[in-house]
Amino acid sequence: MSVERELAVHETEIKHLQADMDKMVQDMNEIKATLKSIQQTLDQAHGGWRMLLAVGSAAALVGGAVAWFIEHMGK
Repeated sequence: MSVERELAVHETEIKHLQADMDKMVQDMNEIKATLKSIQQTLDQAHGGWRMLLAVGSAAALVGGAVAWFIEHMGK
């Protein structure tokens, strides 16, 4: 094979590799954006769980107080 032909083959291969790398960089940026979105959703859900726990605790406290009041008033 001549040197010119080998250089042409290598040049074509390099162009293909560069295109593949560009696609990988684009895919990685999309994955980063998706991960950021998932993190934001998880942060919101974490706050929701805290609120649910607070409301549940308050409801249990009120329920317990009502039950205690009913039990002691019946005596």
